Amino acid sequence: MAIEFADLLLRLRRDAGRTQDQQADAINAVSGRPTMTRREINRYEQGKNIPTNHTLAHIAVACGYSLEYLQREAAAARARRKKDACREAEEQDDVKRRTLLGSAVGAAAAAEPWERLARALERGRKLDADAVAGLADRTGVLHASEGGLTARELKRMVESHLDAIVAALPRAGEHERAMTIAGGETAALAGWVAWDLGDHARAHAYYQVATDCAEAAGHPPLRALALTYASYGAATPAEAAQLLTQATKDVRGPGNAAAAAWAYGRLAEEAAGVGDETTALRALDRAHFAYDFADHTAEQSWVRFMTPYRMDALALSVYGQLGRQELAETAHRAVDRLGRELPESGVVVLGDLASALLRGGDIGQGIHVAHQFAAAAAARPNTMGRARARAVVSRLPASEHELARHLEQCTA
Repeated sequence: MAIEFADLLLRLRRDAGRTQDQQADAINAVSGRPTMTRREINRYEQGKNIPTNHTLAHIAVACGYSLEYLQREAAAARARRKKDACREAEEQDDVKRRTLLGSAVGAAAAAEPWERLARALERGRKLDADAVAGLADRTGVLHASEGGLTARELKRMVESHLDAIVAALPRAGEHERAMTIAGGETAALAGWVAWDLGDHARAHAYYQVATDCAEAAGHPPLRALALTYASYGAATPAEAAQLLTQATKDVRGPGNAAAAAWAYGRLAEEAAGVGDETTALRALDRAHFAYDFADHTAEQSWVRFMTPYRMDALALSVYGQLGRQELAETAHRAVDRLGRELPESGVVVLGDLASALLRGGDIGQGIHVAHQFAAAAAARPNTMGRARARAVVSRLPASEHELARHLEQCTA
């Protein structure tokens, strides 16, 4: 975990086109104090030190990156380092015990058999609750990271975490169900990343194994996650609606309100796309109703992306496709909300908002938001952003040819 975080800091510096000395200067410029050095930057990037939250705030500004995400990843790295330190201490104690045993039986007997037995015992040791919780928490962090990282940035992290779960699953013991669910949630995210990168066959395979995990664990909400992700790549609107209808059934009951809001919102989008106004509006009402009861602190970790901004985006998409009069009111409410805080997952929200404002005739505000969307889409390119860029370009006035050209580059 510490190495992954070190890689992130290294990537941020390289993306900014800076040397380690220049990175230190940039951070010092933000902090107003000449305390950061090239040596400390190097230690961060080697995983030897982890910046404090105070320093992370300066790094976030210097690199134009999300402070919330940096703090979350740093906290995970510190927790991992602490566990590694404890494990290293235990291993050192084991070495001492084996050394004492070797002294007792003589140098000639201090050969490999008991060491092989010690390793076999280590491999067979069951996971404790803390280890399982750590893997599950990491799964949630990765799902939350999807809004702030591109698919290419996320791919290695997700696949590495899935490998860790696969390796740990045989030792899960009484925690097998929890580990199976975490594995399925990670596989579903890996499928979404693969789809975003255009590898649809790989995405389908990941979604299928996530569904298998849901069945093995007896956990329908996990299947809903895989089905809702899969709906974006469905061959036809009818197929997407079928997947989403099943997903809404899988998230019935307490503890799934945010997931239900997402599934119903997606169903509303698909119905609106084919002009089924009755189904679309009914599904959107159910999405809003479910979201009113959502408790993100107690529900599935993967629904952290279901924020008020995401609900705005779903409503804008539905009302825009149906040409409903609610579009203008929803768009202005979304503008007010974004005026207070731009979410990490702003690409989708800004794209839907710009399109809605232009469609509704508020050209000045629509162009303003379209510029924000273009910047966000360039920073975090993804498949959904490209689709929204095409929609925005189709509604821009001819005078905005430079903005249109920039957005067309985002769709390439």
